[in-house]
Amino acid sequence: MVYVVVGLAGIVGALLRYYLGLFVSGWWSGLFPMATWLANMIGCFALGWLTVYLPRLNNLPSYVATALGTGLVGSFTTFSTFSVETVQLLHTSHWEMALFYVFLSLCGGLAMSWLGFRFGQGSLRTQKETAE
Repeated sequence: MVYVVVGLAGIVGALLRYYLGLFVSGWWSGLFPMATWLANMIGCFALGWLTVYLPRLNNLPSYVATALGTGLVGSFTTFSTFSVETVQLLHTSHWEMALFYVFLSLCGGLAMSWLGFRFGQGSLRTQKETAE
């Protein structure tokens, strides 16, 4: 069952990533790889939040949490595209943009993961306070 659910969530994540790319290409034409960066930042936030929030839901089967984290977020984010885009920037002598992209991805990813983690903790407090 877990394989099917992770696979289905992976399909949804990949499609969301594809549509995000289409959306971003409609308004962004700069050298900076905005679509990949946005997908990775959203994914870092989402995985940070899911990591804290989902395990504490009593009625949620563990395979659903795996499907959302590994399937959905895992297929939505893309380290391989980030790596290739960085190499392409370096190959075309856009050193400053490549370094900026790496720096912003690393720092932004860590910050978004932390924010998602903190948001997940805050969401739990709000849910527990409402239940009491």
